[in-house]
Amino acid sequence: MMQEAAMALLPALVIAIASLVLMMQIAFWRNVQVSWVLTCGAILFALMALPDNAQLPLQVTPLLIADQYGVFFSILILFGCLITALIARDYLEHRRGENEEFYLLLLLSGLGGLILVSATHLASFLLGLELLGVALYALIAYPERGHLPLEAATKYLILSGAASAILLFGFALIYAALGSLSFAGIGEKLAVLDLAQDKQLLVLIGTGMVFTGIGFKLSLVPFHMWTPDVYQGAPSPVTGFLATVSKGAIFAALMRLFIDAGLYNYAGLMAGLSAIAIASMLAGNLLALQQDNLKRLLAYSSIAHLGYLIITLVVVASLQQPQLAIEAAGFYLTAYIVTSLAAFSLLTIISSDVPDSVLGDDADLDDVDHLRGLFWQRPLLALLLTVALLSLAGIPLTIGFVGKFYLFAVGIEGSLWWLIGALVVGSGIGIYYYLRVVFIMSSKVDNRNATIAPGKLSLIAKLVICALLFIMVYLGVMPQSVMDYLGSVALEQ
Repeated sequence: MMQEAAMALLPALVIAIASLVLMMQIAFWRNVQVSWVLTCGAILFALMALPDNAQLPLQVTPLLIADQYGVFFSILILFGCLITALIARDYLEHRRGENEEFYLLLLLSGLGGLILVSATHLASFLLGLELLGVALYALIAYPERGHLPLEAATKYLILSGAASAILLFGFALIYAALGSLSFAGIGEKLAVLDLAQDKQLLVLIGTGMVFTGIGFKLSLVPFHMWTPDVYQGAPSPVTGFLATVSKGAIFAALMRLFIDAGLYNYAGLMAGLSAIAIASMLAGNLLALQQDNLKRLLAYSSIAHLGYLIITLVVVASLQQPQLAIEAAGFYLTAYIVTSLAAFSLLTIISSDVPDSVLGDDADLDDVDHLRGLFWQRPLLALLLTVALLSLAGIPLTIGFVGKFYLFAVGIEGSLWWLIGALVVGSGIGIYYYLRVVFIMSSKVDNRNATIAPGKLSLIAKLVICALLFIMVYLGVMPQSVMDYLGSVALEQ
């Protein structure tokens, strides 16, 4: 049994051990190339060490479970960590200061994500969340100079700390009312206990506080105000990591809590989530219309996309089995993570070409106007961003279209007509501002006035671009492999 448990936890153990090795390497032999190789090697080894489906599910400890659901989201998290590490190398070479710690923080944050997606207990949920978040604070402020990263990290630190305190208080109230901290235990107590009026109030307030804290982490309306400033201030590879790996891991853990604890049985909670989803879809897209900075545009866009994802939570109350909702959430998160990584990889690559002695300590090349004429200067980069934006817009033959199709399918299955209406309106608004960026990239511009000059891409950048392009198009045309896997994924009701 101990051997099976160790094998099930091997990916997280690999990342944890690699973090310790990296700490020792930084302490005794500073070499950024060695740190980068150790990081990429550890992530690849962790991917290969993921448990075989034949051994699953396995309750490793009372806090963690190894199952197909966790394995799927672990793959997404490790993939996001690997892409971030690959594209960050050239970016950091042009930035002053010691860069070895960047990779250490990346591994620690990824480890938090792996714990989150396997958590079956509020204690492990909080442990993973804080390990992910504390490393992110430092990553956002990683450049030694510059006001924007420090401002972004300070805002995220203060607001995230407040959200974590609210979340922890909510956990305490739930425990006070039910006497259990495990997801399944909470569900069992809620199903069989005839709670007194005061305990019902504790559960209601506690659940509201938990969703408030998680709503901040996912930047859902009305807890979204930090998002554009933090996205703009953070270094481009860190912004991509924050937008994808961090949010994907938290949403995966939230869905497990939501289904295992049976929270979908409460009509008041479903009504509140529906209102948050509609507000996020509409506000995120409308605010994105006004942005001339690509990072801020993608920040508001991410608010809308997380609003779309909330549909998969609300619909569980209307379905006899949550399987279709899990399938839709898994595929849409895959589409969102891959396409967002592609967009932020573009920003990272074009900013990597310009040393901070020229660009300045604060900024990346992230204004939409910086991309003017990109099709004529760097056609491969323009192609990457175009496909990513079309996927985010849900245009056919991209992975984003299949993800949106899943959301429509579950919405119709659950008769969630208000949410489907908001999804249609939000998607229509999104098409405008995504295509506006494509139009600017295709505009003719004098070579002497172009912000991004023609240049050579490194081999790593070319590999990342080709891999992301392939995934976005291949899974948009032939999504069956991911659909089949997700079809076999189940959570306890």
